[in-house]
Amino acid sequence: MAEFDPAGELSKFLADHESELIEFRRDLHAHPEVGYYEHRTTRRIALRLEAAGLRPAILPKGTGLIVDIGDGDGPSVALRADIDALPITDEKNVPYRSLNAGACHACGHDVHTSILVGTGLFLAAAQRAGAIPGRVRLIFQPAEEVPGGALDVLAAGGLSGVDRVFALHCDPKLDLGRIGTRVGAITAACDKVKVTLTGPGGHTARPHLTADLVFALGKIITELPAALSRRVDPRSALSLVWGQVGAGSAANAIPDVGVAEGTVRCLDDSAWHAAPDLLKALVESVSSSYGVTADLSYVRSVPPAVNEASSTALVTAAAEAMLGSDALTQAPQSLGGEDFSWYLESVPGSLFRLGTRRAGSDDDFDIHQPMFDVDERCIGVGVKVMAASALAALGDPAV
Repeated sequence: MAEFDPAGELSKFLADHESELIEFRRDLHAHPEVGYYEHRTTRRIALRLEAAGLRPAILPKGTGLIVDIGDGDGPSVALRADIDALPITDEKNVPYRSLNAGACHACGHDVHTSILVGTGLFLAAAQRAGAIPGRVRLIFQPAEEVPGGALDVLAAGGLSGVDRVFALHCDPKLDLGRIGTRVGAITAACDKVKVTLTGPGGHTARPHLTADLVFALGKIITELPAALSRRVDPRSALSLVWGQVGAGSAANAIPDVGVAEGTVRCLDDSAWHAAPDLLKALVESVSSSYGVTADLSYVRSVPPAVNEASSTALVTAAAEAMLGSDALTQAPQSLGGEDFSWYLESVPGSLFRLGTRRAGSDDDFDIHQPMFDVDERCIGVGVKVMAASALAALGDPAV
């Protein structure tokens, strides 16, 4: 280990492999596959890792894979990439534009995957050189956008014996060569809520003789978000926002059914766990005042992704060593969901942001847009930080 220079070896590795990794990314981008259909993607990853002497294991549902590098004795670190695409039409005019109608890598998962493939190739060489004091597990996870893939990895024992876990995500608002880190919540919980009100219905001329369901629905829509702002610590950033409301079909008839659907987002883990019971109590309190019956459907999606301090410090130190202190910035919190949060509920770890925007570019395409693309030099940057973070974590006496 004393003779192994990570920075120097990574520079040599990327001089030989960066073009290959960019081509790998372009191939994935041209052949995107949505969650649980990533069969070609899984094969491409497995074949490249097998060519490097590794032995990947396909996950039970047939897409996604796990591969270990190094000895099972000693510390163990996991690195995760998501491999699925979005059901979006690719509108870019580039040679690697999606060939699969209605599917596009508009969130950068092709970049994440290519970075982890490159990191795996580098770490496999490092292991042959005796520079891996423990084990690195590569997790190529399916179905992040569905979501559900993270839970499948956990069910398959993907974090068994793992001490820390790391992941990155493309950030098109951050310039190439920049890395965004943050201690604490970096993304939010995102759950779906549906409130269904039922009542006897009746004539709008006689609301006092029936239950004015539309009025009650309006109260649910306005009073629930207001009540949450007073019942929950504002630092948790818990918000309820409605996206769909429906009731009735005639101007002079009070309907017997009304529905409101929305999302609950939250940056605090304890507030997230408490949210279903709190919302149920609030819905029942409002609906009972107007003589209607309420049914609350609360569908869990993902918890907040809460970065552990020591793991984030390891990423920060690794990025500084590889890129210089000027490359580092604090990542803003996002109210978007990320199922890497399920890993962070199980073991310490950190999710960091990878700058993908060409410096000085006028492009302002966010993720989940059909024109999304990256400066592909970010792949080499990602390999450097992911590999260095893994090596730093294996050498951390706290692991």
